[in-house]
Amino acid sequence: MQKVAVIGTTSWGITLGLLLCGKGLDVRLWARTEREAVKIRKNGLDKARFPDVSLPEGMKVTSRLSEAADDAAAVILAVPSTTVRRNMSQVAPYLGRSTLVINASKGLEVGSNKRMSQVIAEEINPRYHENICVVSGPNLAREIQLGLPAAAVVAAEKTGTAKKAQRLLTTPGFCIFTNTDIIGVELGGALKNIIALGAGIADGLEYGDNAKAAFVTRGLTEITALGMALGANPLTFSGLAGLGDVITTCSSPLSRNHYVGQELARGRPLAEITEAMSEVAEGVNTTMVAHDLSQQLGLEMPITEKIYEVLYEGVDPREAATALMGGNTRHELSGRRWRLFSLFRRQKRSAGNPD
Repeated sequence: MQKVAVIGTTSWGITLGLLLCGKGLDVRLWARTEREAVKIRKNGLDKARFPDVSLPEGMKVTSRLSEAADDAAAVILAVPSTTVRRNMSQVAPYLGRSTLVINASKGLEVGSNKRMSQVIAEEINPRYHENICVVSGPNLAREIQLGLPAAAVVAAEKTGTAKKAQRLLTTPGFCIFTNTDIIGVELGGALKNIIALGAGIADGLEYGDNAKAAFVTRGLTEITALGMALGANPLTFSGLAGLGDVITTCSSPLSRNHYVGQELARGRPLAEITEAMSEVAEGVNTTMVAHDLSQQLGLEMPITEKIYEVLYEGVDPREAATALMGGNTRHELSGRRWRLFSLFRRQKRSAGNPD
C-alpha cells in the first residue's frame, strides 16, 4: 500500500487526504503539535470546516514527521505560503530519490517574490528537484468533501513526473490533467486570488454582473501579462489553473478571497476581517508580491495597483473601483511592457512562412 504524507491540517490538505484515503492509500496527516494531533484523533475533524465528514480509518494523524514522511511515495504540502519554506526544511531529511513533492499551496513568498516550487527547491537536495510538482485548479474543498466532481491540473518540469502525480491524485470524482508549464500553473493559482479580492469588492458594492465580468476579464488579461513576463505560457491562463480557478474564486461564497473583498467593500478593516478567519486568504500577501514584481519589471498592472492601495494604503474600495471602471481605454491586449501581442506576431510569421 502506497504511503502519502499530507503536511498541514488545512481544509485543502485534509480534503486531499480524504480523496487519497478513498483510493485505499495509507495517508499520514501531519499536525504541527502533538496537542493538535491528539485533538483530531480524539474528537475527529473540525465540525465547522468539515460538517458531516468523519475521520477515515485510513488517515493516521501524527505530529511526528518521521512517522508521516519517512518512506512516503509522495509528500503533499498544503500549508499557507508563509510557512512552506519552514515546513519543507523540516520534511527535507525524509525525502527519497523517488519521493514526489507536491505543492498544493496557492501563494507567493513575501520578500523573495518566489513561487512555492522555487522555495521548495531551495530547501531540498538538488537531486530531488525533478520530483517537484504543483497542483492547482478550481477546487473548493467543501464541494469535494461532498463528493461533487472536480478537476485540477498537476504540473512538473518533466512529463513523467507530472504523469506520476496524476496517477496518484486521480479519483473517480477528481479528474487530473497534466502540464509542463509549472510557472504558469503556479502563477495562475496564486494570482487569481487578486482578481477574487476585486470581484468580492465589486459584489460588495453591488456593481452588478456586467461590471464584475469586465473586471474579471481585465484581471485575467493582466495576470497573464505578468505570467508571460516571468516565463509562463499564456495559454496556461486559459486552463484550469487560470480561467477555471478565476471563475470559481470570483463567484463562489466559499471563496475566502472573495469574502475578504466583500467585507472590505462593506467598510470593515482588513485586520479585523483576517483575524476573524479560521484560514488564510492568500490573495492579501499575493497582492503585495505581485505589486512588487510589477514595479521591478516596469509592468502595467492597474488592477493589482488598486487592490494594493485598498489593502495597504487605506484607499476606499469604492474610490478604487470607480478609478478602474473609468480608466484610460486602449486595445484590450495592450499595456506597458505587456508581451501579449508577441504570440500573435509569431503565429502570423509562421503562417506566412510555412516550412
